[in-house]
Amino acid sequence: MNAYIFPGQGAQFVGMGLDLYNEYPVAKELFEQANGILGFSITDIMFEGTAEDLKQTKVTQPAIFLHSVILSKVLGADFKPDMVAGHSLGEFSALVANGTLNFEDGLKLVSQRALAMQKACEIQPSTMAAVLGLADEVVEKICEETAGIVVAANYNCPGQLVISGEVPAIEAACEKMKEAGARRALVLPVGGAFHSPLMEPAREELAAAIENTTFSTPQCAVYQNVTTTAVNDSSEIKKNLISQLTAPVKWTQSVENMVKDGAKEFIEVGPGKVLQGLVRKIVKGVESRSADIPK
Repeated sequence: MNAYIFPGQGAQFVGMGLDLYNEYPVAKELFEQANGILGFSITDIMFEGTAEDLKQTKVTQPAIFLHSVILSKVLGADFKPDMVAGHSLGEFSALVANGTLNFEDGLKLVSQRALAMQKACEIQPSTMAAVLGLADEVVEKICEETAGIVVAANYNCPGQLVISGEVPAIEAACEKMKEAGARRALVLPVGGAFHSPLMEPAREELAAAIENTTFSTPQCAVYQNVTTTAVNDSSEIKKNLISQLTAPVKWTQSVENMVKDGAKEFIEVGPGKVLQGLVRKIVKGVESRSADIPK
């Protein structure tokens, strides 16, 4: 069985998607449609903007979503997932790829998500930090014992956990992580505390948009960040997607469950190769690669 996986924020690069736009009429059509839906030319920024332009949350999230979803459409008959999953933002790409959401609704939700997250970041200074070389339980315990808001946010692979919260709490937790033997505890250059209680204003805003969007029965199961298990019920998918903004991304556990359920090969659809690297660290001996663009 194959598992198609979709990357999240951080995978972007200038020039992403230009090859698809130039070579495939379906890609060109969808990119142009996206410019119309968003009300600005995201293709200009993706294809020839600066890295700084591309780094804005309101641009990054739709850009990565578009690259992933359009690539899955270009694959055509070769795109036959037995199961899908996406890392954070990538869950929206996965839900379009498996037919739960249509292209336009998916893009609108991603754009609304990005703007809501941006707003939540501006309410209170907050950040995230990567902790390397500590067991998950140790990281969780230090977060619990640190004053202020700081939580485990991204379970990326064994020994790599991202924490999220208020700036002073993150800084204090990082010092404690180093004392506990972390190889690194490094504050990340992100706009805010994603996947933490500080995203509650964004969750409420996005919840309203998700509730008003049609979710169809998926063509294959999605392993969602919140539950980590196979979900086929559209109303359950909706509920988990709303919870996702304030809940941790349990990527390690999702990949382990996909393998338990029969995944033999993981195919990353979208920019970069981050997820296939994580898959190799989570489960030894499983095939993982980028989606091949048909020649």
